Amino acid sequence: MNARSINARLAGQWSRIGTRYLPFADAATAELPFGRLLRLSLFQVTVGMAVVLLIGTLNRVMIVELGVPAWLVAVMVSLPLVFAPFRALVGFRSDTHRSSLGWCRVPYIWIGTLLQFGGLSIMPFALILLSGDSNAPVFVGQGAAAFAFLLLGAGLHTTQTVGLALATDLAPADSHPRVVALMCMMLLVGMVASAVTFGALLANFSEIRLIQVVQGTAVVTMVVNVFALWKQEPRDAARTAHGRPNPTFAQAWQDFSATGQPVRRLVALGLGSVAFSMQDILLEPYGGQVLHLTVGTTTALSALLAAGGLTGFGVGAKKLGNGADPYRLAAVGALVGLAAFSAVVFAAPLQSLSLFALGTVLIGFGGGLFGHCTLTAAMATARRGQIGLALGIWGAVQASAAGSAIALGGLICGGVGWLAREGWLGEALSGPSIGYSVVYHIEIFFLFATLIAIGPLVRRTSHALPSGAALSANPH
Repeated sequence: MNARSINARLAGQWSRIGTRYLPFADAATAELPFGRLLRLSLFQVTVGMAVVLLIGTLNRVMIVELGVPAWLVAVMVSLPLVFAPFRALVGFRSDTHRSSLGWCRVPYIWIGTLLQFGGLSIMPFALILLSGDSNAPVFVGQGAAAFAFLLLGAGLHTTQTVGLALATDLAPADSHPRVVALMCMMLLVGMVASAVTFGALLANFSEIRLIQVVQGTAVVTMVVNVFALWKQEPRDAARTAHGRPNPTFAQAWQDFSATGQPVRRLVALGLGSVAFSMQDILLEPYGGQVLHLTVGTTTALSALLAAGGLTGFGVGAKKLGNGADPYRLAAVGALVGLAAFSAVVFAAPLQSLSLFALGTVLIGFGGGLFGHCTLTAAMATARRGQIGLALGIWGAVQASAAGSAIALGGLICGGVGWLAREGWLGEALSGPSIGYSVVYHIEIFFLFATLIAIGPLVRRTSHALPSGAALSANPH
């Protein structure tokens, strides 16, 4: 046997191993090879970096190191949600963009990247002003910080919406579930990697170090997004010609509303997003305050949540790739969520770390499966030329619902906890777990409501989605 035949056999073995065992390697197609697809998905890494910076690093630094009032921090961190409803308009504009260069997605991803860069560049100096360590009036720091957070929010929502639309344009319809799973995985990778990196860089905190970290993130965002976008979208001047007739946003919205039960689909998405998001900032405090876990142990829980989410993405990609109904699988995710939150609730009276860890993994799995399936359904049911609008509407509802749920969960937990400590709820409801337990029970209620909303969608779409998926294969 000569060297050439040996190499051929080894290459064949590696290709089979890659498709079978490497996560989401089967998302690659002849039209969109794995290397190109992986490079395109890097925009999700920068989105994950921004999310961690907002809800993790800056959240803690502003309150603890800079002494900014907690209520003001909550307002600042929630400001990026102001732009979330505009994702639908951004997606529509990227569908119908007119340009002599022949690009419809590239300009919007570039604008989103510039907005991210601008927000991150302004933010550290705005935070220093906000902390009072300057001669400027207080309102100057507040206004500068609000502007920086708004820029960053507008940038990450724009980049994510149009980036997903571009991935859908480039990938064949039958690979969409696996492409979505890969995109979700890369968002998770960006969040985990940046959380570890930010923690290490800010271990010895100083205001100068904070400036360096945030501005370094701005540079990395710019470089990574340009690399991800380079030579991805084919130029087609006919598609973006100025004389080409395009529908108005109102007309496009009317066409979207003509698809099967659009209100029910959006209600189901919103309810499920609320159900899985209210606990986002409560799991680790619950473990520390109620189960008396160490900081290292509660940090490990975040890894378990991420692992559960990654598994949910993988299972969703495999099942949907085999033709499963996305709404039926989304309902399975909601059912898993019911078991997950029940386990977390019972972990407190039983003082069971194992039950809490199991519940955490299942929350990640159920949430990942639900999010992946609803996003795939949005892609599959989009009409020709409306993939950006469909993804924008999905992102607007999901981001708005999740962000509002996080804020609402924190307020409910804090309010009920205060009532319990003051004795307003009686002696039986006076422990530290009461506020958390109320939030988890509300999430269980929302999961039941989600199942009610999804039910008719399963019956209606079980045979209709393949035709919608075929339409999305050639959105223009």
